[in-house]
Order: sequence, then C-alpha cells, then structure tokens
Amino acid sequence: MQYRSKDSPNKLPAVTLGFWVVKIAATTLGETGGDAVTMSMHLGYLVGTAIFATLFIVAVAAQISVRRFHPFLYWAVIVATTTAGTTLADFVDRSLGIGYLGGSSLLLVLLLLSLAVWYRALGTVSVESVVTPKAQVFYWTTIMFSQTLGTALGDWMADSTGLGYSGGALVFGAALAIVVAAYYWTDVSRTVLFWAAFILTRPLGATVGDFLDKPLANGGLALSRYAATAVLAAFIVACIALIPQRAGRHPA
Repeated sequence: MQYRSKDSPNKLPAVTLGFWVVKIAATTLGETGGDAVTMSMHLGYLVGTAIFATLFIVAVAAQISVRRFHPFLYWAVIVATTTAGTTLADFVDRSLGIGYLGGSSLLLVLLLLSLAVWYRALGTVSVESVVTPKAQVFYWTTIMFSQTLGTALGDWMADSTGLGYSGGALVFGAALAIVVAAYYWTDVSRTVLFWAAFILTRPLGATVGDFLDKPLANGGLALSRYAATAVLAAFIVACIALIPQRAGRHPA
C-alpha cells in the first residue's frame, strides 16, 4: 500500500529536538491556559471544553485544507488539543465524578480504540502515512485523545499517589528518558516509540503546568495562570520563529 505521492506533501514537521521542546512547552501551556479559562475566569469545565473544542475543530479544518506545511498553523492545532484536552479531562474526572483513575482508564481505551480503527482503515498508524484528509482526521483524533489522557494521567499521578506535581513530573520525565534510550539503543518500532513519547510528554507538561500555577499549600508555586500562559506562548512563538521548521518524515 502506498501512502505518499508527489501530489500529497507531508504537512507535519520533522521530528527533531526542537519538535519535542515545543511539544512539551505546548502541553504545559495547555494546562495553564485551560485552567485560566475554567478556574481563573470561573467559566467551568463544560464551557471551557466547548470553547477549546470549537477552536480545535476550526484549527484542524484549516490544517487539513492547506496544501503545505505551515509551522504556526500546525502548532496552533497542537495547542488547541492541549487546552481542550485539559478542560475535557477535568470535566470527565471531576464533573462526571468518575475520578482520575476512572477517567484515565476511559481515555486510554478511547486512545487505543482510535489507533485500532486507524490501523484497520489504513493498515498503519505510522505518521509517515498522514498525507490524505482521511489519515489526517485519524492523526488529529488520536492526538486529541492522547492529550486528554495525558491530563488525566498527570492529575492522577500528582494527586492520588502522593508524589505531588514535582514528583509526578520526575516520574514522567524518567519514563520519557527510557523511551529516548530505547530509540538509540534498541530496535523497538520507531512508530511505537514516537507515540509513546508523544503521549508521555503530555502528562509531563500537565504536571509542570500544575506545579507552576497551583497554590503553595498544594505543592505548587502559585504563579498567575495568565502570566504563565503568556510566557509559555511567547516562548513557543520564539522557538517556532528561531528553530528551523521544515516538513519531514515522522519520526525523523
């Protein structure tokens, strides 16, 4: 089966160190930005989810419609998934009352189901195949579930295990280091390692974001959610502008 042709350019960025730096910053911004809308603005999880889900749908439609790779557009969609994932996970975990473990389990099932349907439809879940509108819909659906799962998993690790936000960040950072080691020193499928790293960066960013803005009594630094979000947004824009951005194979 052929997935790529000269008429189907890759609209995804090459996976480099810069890619992962921006990805972690975007997941951290998703936590502070999502909490700023739902908590600091007192709009609630349902309204926050509706706002960010709308932005996500609009951004994905724009991403699918363009004919070539646009760095700022791609990362805008990623940020939309992280903010929507934050509010949606909080709604599932807290408003629906199923708890962090229940929410994480439900979202894990949805993520695996998304990957299974994608594989059954196209014969692969490698992001090298993401060149058609159908493949792009699977790609962004899977990313949306992974970002939402990451939020729930990060909250569960920080709040339910007693590790706190900094401890949770260390756990997910260590897990990510294991994936990096597997990339360099084993023959484990690069597609599996890519998705493992992509999923793990989300709870890492979620716990770091919570560490920045949660109250001191809860183990956070009590920084302004608005200020933290603004600084992270500026950092992401600077990275996109200064770090070479090019379309490329996934994973590089």
